[in-house]
This record gives sequence, structure tokens and C-alpha cells, in this order.
Amino acid sequence: MKSILRWYDENARELPWRIPPHPNQQSIRPNPYHIWLSEIMLQQTTVAAVKPYYQKFLSLWPTISNLAKADRTEIMAAWAGLGYYSRARNLKKCAEEIHQNYNGVFPDRAKELIKLPGIGPYTSASIAAIAFGEKIAVVDGNVERVISRYFRIAEQMPAGKKIVATKLTGLVPASRPGDFAQALMDLGATICTPRSPLCDKCPVAKKCEALAHNDVHAYPNKPVKKTIPVKKGFAFLISREDGYVLLHRRPEKGLLGGMTGFPTSDWGEHPDITESLDNAPIQTDWVRSNQISKHTFTHFKLELEPVRGSVGNRTKAPDNFYWCCPDKIDSQGLPTIFAKLVRFLATRTQRG
Repeated sequence: MKSILRWYDENARELPWRIPPHPNQQSIRPNPYHIWLSEIMLQQTTVAAVKPYYQKFLSLWPTISNLAKADRTEIMAAWAGLGYYSRARNLKKCAEEIHQNYNGVFPDRAKELIKLPGIGPYTSASIAAIAFGEKIAVVDGNVERVISRYFRIAEQMPAGKKIVATKLTGLVPASRPGDFAQALMDLGATICTPRSPLCDKCPVAKKCEALAHNDVHAYPNKPVKKTIPVKKGFAFLISREDGYVLLHRRPEKGLLGGMTGFPTSDWGEHPDITESLDNAPIQTDWVRSNQISKHTFTHFKLELEPVRGSVGNRTKAPDNFYWCCPDKIDSQGLPTIFAKLVRFLATRTQRG
């Protein structure tokens, strides 16, 4: 697959965390901090969504030590909207460990990188190959698709991933392992795509087993997706007479852990409105919106009905809650599910 590197030299994507391919300047490598930051952000997230967040983080915290010393709430607020918030918590933990235990210098081998918070097999291999030139197989979703088709690997995923990694290990060149990894990523992202692969433009088409058998779309062999369940609940939009709104600092562990948002009821298949309102953090007269705000998580869909309530200015916020000026809500770093609810604060509603 040497033709992959030739193709990459001419067709590499321009990404803010990358340096251009340098076939004759192998000593030039990207900043490990940049590669790590981008790889953490790219987990389960598109390149287009990551770019502005990556640039924002580098602007706020130019080095790993800057990030290690940053306030956790500021990091979580900057991450808001990118999703999968455990990544942000691990980002902070990993930065602290590298700053404190490694003098701000990243380990240069995958076997050491994988010991750090939030870094798994793929991320450790990617950082080691791209930032440090370690000869190691790097397998993300794009690479998995390319290799599965090239070798026509029949084993169903995720078991087939081991075969992909084994096949790929024998192909990684010693001279440019980082460029090779990024070349396969780019090939999968732009040519060997899931639904409409451009096989006529692929640099390895002549040796692709799946193309030879005219069954490219059958690979990788993935199980049929299960129906995503729907959970429902109520969002409590509680305002004081002066307009201040009640917000909730969520527990560190669990979904949306450590994030700030509007208080909600428990989420379930058929939540009871009376029971939900009885368990609201503050009791008041409620006004139902009769509208639904929807959001999709990885393993389920969530539907929240906003309900509004008003209280006096002297009403105290319970523990882990606080009153927020409405003009400052946008700066609180609300996750997308809660940011969608802000518009209901100004929406007229009728009593239900």
C-alpha cells in the first residue's frame, strides 16, 4: 500500500492540528498537545464540529500546563455543546497528570500514553504514531472501513477489529507511520466512504478484494443497529420576580456529569406529571408549555416538556442549585439539551 503515501502527499486534508506531509523531512512532527487535544475532541464527533472548539481551547489554554492549571468549570463551559462530557473531565485529569508527573511533556510511546486518563487504545496509538513516529497500527472508523474492504474481512465487528489491526500492523512503514495513519484516515473520510465510495479514485483499488468481488458495501460487517429507546421527562424553568432563573450543577458522575443545566424530573418511558412536579427542587404553581424539546444521546432519545414556575425574590436556591441572571445564561456553558430550553423562558404558555 505504498501508493497510499503518494496519494496522501497530494491529497492530505488541511486540518488545524496537522502539519503537511513531509516525505523528505521526517524530523518535523506536530505538537503532541495539539494531536492529543484534537483526538480527544474527535471521539464520536465530526471534524466540522471539532474545529471551532479546538481553536477556542488553544486560544484559552495554549499549552498542556495552561490547561492543567485552568479551572474545571471553565473547561466544562468551553466544552459545552460538543457532547460526551466525560471527555472534558478526563481532559482536565490528563492535563494535570502530565503537568505534575511528566513535567508537562507527553510520553512518547503508546504503552505509556494509554495509562493516562481518557486515552484508550486508538488514541494512544494515534498520538504515538503522529506526534512521535512510533511504528504502530492506528485504527479508527475510517481506517477500519478501508482495511475491511481491502482485505474483505468477513468477521463481524467489533470482533473483526482485531483482524483489522493485525492486517494493518504488517503494512505500517517504519519511516512515516504518522503520515501513513493519517493517509488511511483521509482515504476513509474522502474516498472509501460508507455509502458512496469513489472507487475509481482510490489509490489501492487494483488490489481491493471487496471491489474485485463487487461487494464493497458489505464491509465492514457490522451488526444491525438496534432501535434507540425514547425517554421522557419534564424540565423545570423556575424564575424569580426579578427574572433570575434557577440552574442546577449536576453531580460529577453520570450523564452530563459536572455540567450546569435546568433542573429536570427523572427520565423514563412514561413519567407521571404529578409525581414529577411534587419532586421539583422548589414548589410553586406550574404552567405547562405543552411543547417538547428533543435531543438524541448515544444510546437513547430524550424528550423534555418544559414547565414554568415563578417564585419570590427571597426564595433560596437549594444545595447544588443557584440563581442566574438571564443575561448570563449563555455564558454558563449549558449542554445542548439545556441550551435548547432557553427559548422557552420567553415563550408564552397556558396553564395545563
